Amino acid sequence: MKIIVCMKQVPNTTEIKIDPVTNTLKRDGVPSIINPDDKAALEVALTLKEQTDATVAVVSMGPPQAEIALREALAMGADEAWLITDRAFAGSDTLATSTIIAAAVDKLGYDLIIAGRQAIDGDTAQVGPQIAEHLGIPQITYVAGVKYDAASGAFEVNRRFEDRYQLLEVKGKVLFTMLSDAVKPRYMSVNGIVAQEGKEVGKITFADITVDPADIGLKGSPTKVKSTATKQFDDNREILELDPVAAAKTIVDALDAKHLI
Repeated sequence: MKIIVCMKQVPNTTEIKIDPVTNTLKRDGVPSIINPDDKAALEVALTLKEQTDATVAVVSMGPPQAEIALREALAMGADEAWLITDRAFAGSDTLATSTIIAAAVDKLGYDLIIAGRQAIDGDTAQVGPQIAEHLGIPQITYVAGVKYDAASGAFEVNRRFEDRYQLLEVKGKVLFTMLSDAVKPRYMSVNGIVAQEGKEVGKITFADITVDPADIGLKGSPTKVKSTATKQFDDNREILELDPVAAAKTIVDALDAKHLI
């Protein structure tokens, strides 16, 4: 079984900067981390690898600096790492991004795809499901747990809703999107850190995949950011120290006065 993990390097959410010209995120020089939901996806893939004879390949679309995150994934136990990068991909929205990643994943080959539910820089939760749609495979989102039955070749998936869980069984090629709290990701091991130094991070560029140039980058992105603004906080606020009952009544009265309840 070949497992593909879709992973994104995201800016530290306290350090987000916006390009005033393109209204896209500025990533160069900004502290970055592996997206938390994607790290959970990698942990699930590595656990399945330990339980079966699976191999784990991690893919990430981004600038050259995203190789840092891919090497962290290798140090955690991934077998392969691929950086999807090209100037032609710059400015892609979720639809264009998923088009590119789906083409790359199709080129690499896969039996199972695991992604995070959403990235903390965009919070759209769209790319994973869109990849599945491009590839024409089933998808299960908001996954809180995965078990694999080697005898039947089926996955038992625990899907979380706001008020309940849904247990599903699925066979064949499928895409899961994981919740960040589904599992506790492992740390990089000393041996893993040493071993990743000898591994090459593969590169996938526009020339390596089959996509229409009109479907990628800024030109191929149907969603546009018209403007951005930094939220302003008003420090001129009254601070009340009340017991819980009085505090609750004060909040309710304030909401009622604004016709919010």
